[in-house]
Amino acid sequence: MVAGMTYFVGTIYWTSSVLSTFGGLPAPLAVFAMLLLAAYLAIFPAAASVAISRLVAGTGRSAFFLAPAAWVATEYARGIMFGGFPWVPLGNSQVTVLPVAQVASVFGVYGLSALVALVNASIAFALISAGRSRVKALGATAVLLIGIAAWGSWRVAEGSLTRQGTPIRIGLIQGNVAQQDKWNPREARRIFTSYIAMTRDAVRRGAQYVIWPESSTPFTFGQDPAGDDALRDLAREVRVPILFGSEEIVDGEPARAYNAAFLLGPDGRTAAVYRKIHLVPFGEFVPFQQWISFIAPLVKRFVPFSAGQSVVMLPVGSHRTSTAVCYEVVFPALMREAVNNGSELLTTITNDGWYGQSSAPYQHFELASMRAIEHGRYLARAANTGISGVVDPYGRVVAASGIFEQVGLVEEARFLTGRTIYSTIGDVMAYAAIALTVIALILVRGRP
Repeated sequence: MVAGMTYFVGTIYWTSSVLSTFGGLPAPLAVFAMLLLAAYLAIFPAAASVAISRLVAGTGRSAFFLAPAAWVATEYARGIMFGGFPWVPLGNSQVTVLPVAQVASVFGVYGLSALVALVNASIAFALISAGRSRVKALGATAVLLIGIAAWGSWRVAEGSLTRQGTPIRIGLIQGNVAQQDKWNPREARRIFTSYIAMTRDAVRRGAQYVIWPESSTPFTFGQDPAGDDALRDLAREVRVPILFGSEEIVDGEPARAYNAAFLLGPDGRTAAVYRKIHLVPFGEFVPFQQWISFIAPLVKRFVPFSAGQSVVMLPVGSHRTSTAVCYEVVFPALMREAVNNGSELLTTITNDGWYGQSSAPYQHFELASMRAIEHGRYLARAANTGISGVVDPYGRVVAASGIFEQVGLVEEARFLTGRTIYSTIGDVMAYAAIALTVIALILVRGRP
């Protein structure tokens, strides 16, 4: 539990700043809320430790080699329970170690988590062993790791996915709009005209598909006729599809608000609308409101969003693409559903301006990059304050912006139709880990 608290406080510390600066919570309460979230997340590695300790007590130190199963079982549970919070899984630590990271194309990020846990379990086993047992454990693990690295290096160097499919030049518009200015009526005209000018410039530089960030319009699309017409006129003027984020209000009793992504075709018509499925806890909805009444100031500051119900394909010419809005790119199953529905290009739009100069924008970009490796797809990311960029199907960063700079990137990606093993089998590694852990615990419990 202590190790889990250390891990999560060290990686989600920035949530306290967000709750204090933008949620209206007093700083002590914001820190307490962050610690509460970290404590909840720490339950999962603690549960893995309980399982491992029981297995070791029942079968001896060789049970250390069941640690990868116990870890992945609980990490997967963290990603689905109560809506899930699969932020910074252990396997994502390898996303920049490209030869090793290619394992994700076979077993996903949970396969990488299992590999990291296995290496560390082998070291732990060796530390409490002696003689041939120690040598065998470390030797077998080293052979496995070298084999994986050799295969991964070959896969990256071979690079056939970067030569397949149809190329397209994508314009990523990073407006760098300060969070406090986004809904300031006095700033609306400046923000909108800036996005329009940057879009025209990107198209002049060859962009065939332009992507704006999450909530990029300083008005609610569909509720502002002047703004709507200006955007449609822009699409007709530049003759390329434009993807942008905006709130969507659906009338009814009661009316519903969605965090949505709209795709305008070159003719200015709405070609598709995607509604965000995985909402951000304490940002777009408040879980367990009845048990955490101290966050009342935060609840009063916003109207909760409704969750979308399905992945939507976004047509770009004759090709199908998909998008994920902000935090939901960290859910592996969501992107897999998009690829299985025919997506040839992964995109994600986000506003990371909430996080300031913290590590959160960098974590978020690397979490998104893992989806490219898992599915053998290019991934294009437009972020309000950065990091915007393009990642190739092997996890290599083709281009990336800095944070808090206004920039329009124009980079080549490709529409791809092949499927990785992971796209086909999904999180089989996680299911196997759960089954193996449960069966092992039952067998140990049944022993006299």
